[in-house]
Amino acid sequence: MSLARTKPLLLPLAALLAFELWIRLAHLQSDSLAPPSAVLAALVAALADLTIPIATRDTLLAAFAGLAIGSIIGLGLGIAFGVSSMLDRLMEVTVEAIRPIPSIALLPIALIALGFGYRMEIVIVTFACVWPMLILSRTAVRGIEPRLMEVSRALRLTPVQRTIKIIIPAALPRIFVAFRLSAGIALIVAVTVEIAINPLGLGAGIMLAQQALRPDLMLAYLVWIGAIGYGLNLALIVVQHRLFGRAATAGAGS
Repeated sequence: MSLARTKPLLLPLAALLAFELWIRLAHLQSDSLAPPSAVLAALVAALADLTIPIATRDTLLAAFAGLAIGSIIGLGLGIAFGVSSMLDRLMEVTVEAIRPIPSIALLPIALIALGFGYRMEIVIVTFACVWPMLILSRTAVRGIEPRLMEVSRALRLTPVQRTIKIIIPAALPRIFVAFRLSAGIALIVAVTVEIAINPLGLGAGIMLAQQALRPDLMLAYLVWIGAIGYGLNLALIVVQHRLFGRAATAGAGS
């Protein structure tokens, strides 16, 4: 590993070392803080006894299912609104009235309708993921070069053919940026639902550790969630650059 790649790690490692020394020298006893060495030990132990892997499976199952459903719904609506200005104007008030509602605010309704478990969590994650896909895919479709649409009309393509052959390929780099954003939201919302009410997954593990007065395990869960989020975003960035090259950077910056 080159020195240039290790430089970004120097500051967090130095901060962790300083925090470790401060806790040890101050002989701090806390229900909310733990030395990094204890957090690392708790993380290794929870990985070894499969507590964290099982919780990770539960969280990612709900997050990815909600992400997939929300992305499909948001993409379909975004393309429809981007293509049809009349439909966009017709639905503008409805969309702008529903979109600001926090997804977590739907918990009481979802709990009554669906009860505890995956279904409730998937519905909440789906609701959260629809909006970034809808808004950004609509903007992507509107930003398509007008000459491409003229070509599709000259070729007398049907709406379905136009969408498959012209609209989606032209807007795909920006749509992928929307998917990356939705993926992060899906993980955040899934963990939040588990912390708030759903007794499964990584969020529930955090709450159990807190109730057991295990700050080391609680922080270990937080570190693990951060690692999952970082790894997921990094994987999507790699895929984005492999698929779109320079268009990925252009799409992200638009």
